[in-house]
Amino acid sequence: MADAALRLTALAEELLGEPLPVRIRAWDGSESGPPGAPVLVIRNRRALRRLLWKPGELGLARAWVAGELDIDGDLYETLDLMAGLLWERGADAKDAVHPIRNPKLRAAARSLLDLAGPWPPPPPPVEEVRRRTGPLHTKRRDKEAISHHYDVGNDFYELVLGPSMVYSCAYWEDDGSLEDAQRDKLDLVCRKLALKEGDRLLDVGCGWGSMAIHAAREYGARVTGVTLSVEQAAYARKRIAEEGLTDRIEIRVQDYRDVRDGPYDAISSIGMAEHVGSVRYREYADALYALLKPGGRLLNHQIARRPERDESAYHVDEFIDAYVFPDGELAPLGRTVATLEEAGFEARDVESIREHYALTLRRWVANLEKHWDRAVTMASPGRARVWRLYMAASALSFEHNKIGVNQILAVRPVDDGSSRMPLRAREWKASATG
Repeated sequence: MADAALRLTALAEELLGEPLPVRIRAWDGSESGPPGAPVLVIRNRRALRRLLWKPGELGLARAWVAGELDIDGDLYETLDLMAGLLWERGADAKDAVHPIRNPKLRAAARSLLDLAGPWPPPPPPVEEVRRRTGPLHTKRRDKEAISHHYDVGNDFYELVLGPSMVYSCAYWEDDGSLEDAQRDKLDLVCRKLALKEGDRLLDVGCGWGSMAIHAAREYGARVTGVTLSVEQAAYARKRIAEEGLTDRIEIRVQDYRDVRDGPYDAISSIGMAEHVGSVRYREYADALYALLKPGGRLLNHQIARRPERDESAYHVDEFIDAYVFPDGELAPLGRTVATLEEAGFEARDVESIREHYALTLRRWVANLEKHWDRAVTMASPGRARVWRLYMAASALSFEHNKIGVNQILAVRPVDDGSSRMPLRAREWKASATG
């Protein structure tokens, strides 16, 4: 009798103490749950073995990446429903997923064993990062983490990001194109930095060169871009040559801690500081302060998390740490501003653009889904599934104010305390398109 879905639904509802808001379709063809609801498809019972071995998010993530779990229905709606079940039930839910602490789950584990099939669990998908042990955020470990995330093929990123090749939050006006919104974001950064002809700009974490190209082409800046990704650097240099800007832009494969040719007139750090880590953030702030001339401006564009009541309880999301951003950490906005000011900067402006990132991520997901077959060929089925889940879930996190993104404009004051900022400093608020 094909009854796996019915058994799984009953087991889930017993553990959760409420009706399951999604349907379950099991590998034996059975289906159970509320009619018309999105369907969680369990294609192979190996997924259950993964959950028994790693209860919670990491087990689910491994099954998803391996293609053993899927969703039939609206991806965003299903993730919203699943988030309410698994990730937003508070501290009691965290204890509940530990089989040693919870007798009910021990009994559930025995029931799952009957459905899960032969032991042991399958190995993690090959897309899961294999990290070295040792201290976080050494130069070598950071380089490996960056390579895992960014060196998955420039062709793959072209499909997802589109022609702008900007992998950070765009700046939207009404319902324009992704390319227009990314151009407006780059222009907003240049305006906040007050770039002008001949200024030296350091672009920390320069990606595929889009910020460097925009600053040099539109504002006449002389740009040094640094990245730890060999593939990004090669792509950026090719684009710069095609634009005829090799005399204005230098791209280096270099850690920001090794940059020694300051002072710069301005520094942009767009979507890079999330990789720095809490143990290194003051070092990051000190390094940028030292590289900036007195009166120079820093634009720090960074994702932020909500503060915890007990900050020692903060932990990195298991799925993102294992498959997307190894060793990445998010900090609350207040802590970031405080650390920059402790290093000597004066914070002059903070702009939250949280909703803009949700819009950006939904466009990236749409690009990936539109070119799914090519993306799978360019990367791997597992890698494509990682990115689809990561971007869709992140879009929801921004929409629901679980995380945010902020542009912090800071200045290195001159010795007499002057910021050399105009009294009405928000001249950048003028439309980037005129």
